Amino acid sequence: MRDQLPIDDVLEELLGAVRAHGCAVLQAPPGAGKTTRVPLALLQAGVVKGRIVMLEPRRLATQAAAERLAQQLGEDVGQTVGYRMRGETKVSKQTRIEVVTEGILTRMIQSDPELTGIGAVIFDEFHERSLNADLGLALTLEVREALRPDLVIMVMSATLDAGPVADLVGAPTVTSQGRAYAVEPRWLDRPLRKEDRFDAAAADLVAQAVGETKGGVLVFLPGEGEIRRVQGRLAGRLPSDCSVRPLYGALRFADQRAAIAPITSGRKIVLATSIAETSLTIEDIRVVVDCGRSRRARFDPGSGMSRLVTERVTRAEATQRAGRAGRVAEGVAYKLWAKGEDGALAAFPPAEIEAADLTGLAVELAVWGSDGLPFLTDPPEGALAEARSLLTALGALNGGRITEHGRALARLPLHPRLGHMLVTGGKAAAGLAALLSERDILQGAPADLSFRIKALAGERGGYPVRQGALARVKQEAKRLAKLAPVRAEQTSEIYAAMAYPDRIALRRTGDDPRYVLSGGKGAVMDGADALAGQRLLIVTDTDGNPREAKIRTALVISEASVRDVAGDHINVVQTCSWSKRSGKVLARTQEQLGAVVLSDVAWTDAPKDAVAHAMLDGVRALGFKFSAAADRFRARVELVRAVGPDLPDLSDTALMDSVNDWLLPYLPGVQTTSQWKSHDTLQALRAILTWDQMQRVDTQAPPQFTTPLGRHTPIDYSGDAPEITLRLQEMFGTTRHPTVAGRPLRVTFLSPGQKPIQTTMDVPGFWATSYGDVRKDMRGRYPRHPWPEDPTQADPTLRTKPRK
Repeated sequence: MRDQLPIDDVLEELLGAVRAHGCAVLQAPPGAGKTTRVPLALLQAGVVKGRIVMLEPRRLATQAAAERLAQQLGEDVGQTVGYRMRGETKVSKQTRIEVVTEGILTRMIQSDPELTGIGAVIFDEFHERSLNADLGLALTLEVREALRPDLVIMVMSATLDAGPVADLVGAPTVTSQGRAYAVEPRWLDRPLRKEDRFDAAAADLVAQAVGETKGGVLVFLPGEGEIRRVQGRLAGRLPSDCSVRPLYGALRFADQRAAIAPITSGRKIVLATSIAETSLTIEDIRVVVDCGRSRRARFDPGSGMSRLVTERVTRAEATQRAGRAGRVAEGVAYKLWAKGEDGALAAFPPAEIEAADLTGLAVELAVWGSDGLPFLTDPPEGALAEARSLLTALGALNGGRITEHGRALARLPLHPRLGHMLVTGGKAAAGLAALLSERDILQGAPADLSFRIKALAGERGGYPVRQGALARVKQEAKRLAKLAPVRAEQTSEIYAAMAYPDRIALRRTGDDPRYVLSGGKGAVMDGADALAGQRLLIVTDTDGNPREAKIRTALVISEASVRDVAGDHINVVQTCSWSKRSGKVLARTQEQLGAVVLSDVAWTDAPKDAVAHAMLDGVRALGFKFSAAADRFRARVELVRAVGPDLPDLSDTALMDSVNDWLLPYLPGVQTTSQWKSHDTLQALRAILTWDQMQRVDTQAPPQFTTPLGRHTPIDYSGDAPEITLRLQEMFGTTRHPTVAGRPLRVTFLSPGQKPIQTTMDVPGFWATSYGDVRKDMRGRYPRHPWPEDPTQADPTLRTKPRK
């Protein structure tokens, strides 16, 4: 007789929902038994015709779930219950329940949209919101709508907000309360301070938990690095009967199995990443230590790169983790934060589709031929556009449509970058494809990827090798080589450039090892690294920083190799541009690979109009420096414009706004700052006005004043009023004050010695008033010059009296 599980209480309700609606959403907490019971209940109740496919988020969970289901039937895996995952399959003709990793379902649907022979699809642990699960559900819903109305769909989750999922699926929600084993939460007395080291604080809390409790302990840490450091700090601090077992995705599969298996004696301390939050049953766990951190991949469409970020856990994740302590008995959950910090935790983690690299999704959408899939969360437009741009560069898309090459990439269990490398490069590229798809196989090695390539070939390079990772890479390389075509063998850097055409890096000028990538982004390398002095690199991994990514692995690549692999994308570009640094127009002929300039030489016969257009940018940067004549002309126009606004505006702002229109024809021959400063723009300014407008300006605001003697003297328009300066005697006989554009001229009278003696805006008034005093003063000083009592009756003159 099998053990009673909490899910058993709602199985009839769940089956009823499936019979009535053909689909259902099941919400059940950890330990309720949904993974173990639901597939068998559907099979045994006869409500499903055909095979039942159940998705699990990870390989370990897939195998473990299949084994538990088969065990309940008293069979071996591969009979009624089997599994499929990348590189490993255990099914037979008798198999009715297939447990698969999430990506397998997508391949099934793309190969056979009707899902022939499949009667039900179960999405287990859907609250993890992986990209593959979201895509798989969207595809399955469309298949059910268009082709298979009889297809049963079930979504199972522990902590997900079930309402939106139920609305999307069009199904009722069935809720299991789970087993009510109490889990006592224990928080820190105070929040961690900035100076508190995370690893030390985590180790202290684990030691405290082991000392205060009994039973197995499950510790949640963000990644492998933290697991190893905490494990090191726990050495010698735990009782001798404690066995410390790490558990993370990159661990050897056998070691993962060992971490979840029960031990015969003593206590088990499992140091795990989020892999242990769901879908895995770890025996004998009574205590959880939640260190409050989670590591997620974030994709920045602006940089086209992904990076791992460590963030605070969400309330849903904290609840999920704590629940692992109460699956079979009362437990305790230690939290590496203060109780008052709970309120600041986000409710749920972001769906992977919101933050991930969408290149693989874009390929699948193109193969499917539709963007209108019913996603629970729509993919961000920016990230999707960036993914399609990359796929176009790889030849997988043409005008947004999938190519035959793109279909070949979709069939491969690789990121499209690496798939392109494998299909284009052939079997010899399989090792590098496997190497780049796994975590780093070396510890503490420099950025040069060639050290990893040599380690894969069995050469010793003096750096510690992660044996588990190396074994996985070798196994994957063999599998990929079977999928690859036969091609002529190339060098590793050419293979890498095939996968990363947007990451061909050219070193910038300067002492610091900064690079510009062909995709337009910036990158930097550790100055002490041996690659830091190389001119050209092909970058295979960065930290994903959107401002300036740090290069983690790269290969040296020659310019010849760049031309070999990317020659079709190298463009010859001739440019004329203003250089602020040089203070002149630079005309260059460049060979460009995206943002990388492979060669740059002078363009000696650049067209004059191209140089002039570039010089306009220099004018905008330098501003105007008008000659005295040009400034006088502008002032004259402004004066007339005040009474006749149909004239053009020649202010600095207006001229700069229209500089393309009026200055361009007069710039040939001007290419430098010094030439511009000495360039007289008077002719160009005069050309702005029509002939009739120039006539009006010359008439109403002439450049010069004709004196009563017929002599021309320039009018100064630079002040608040137009002004002339001349000898007093030259204005004798003037009875009306001179004007310009309806405004009186300011007249400055000079003595015979050319010294100012009076300024007036009313010449007749001056004759009638102040002139008498001026006459008295000047007669004694300049007796040989005429000083008549009535200047209005005198003739203008510049002569002196004849000597007696």
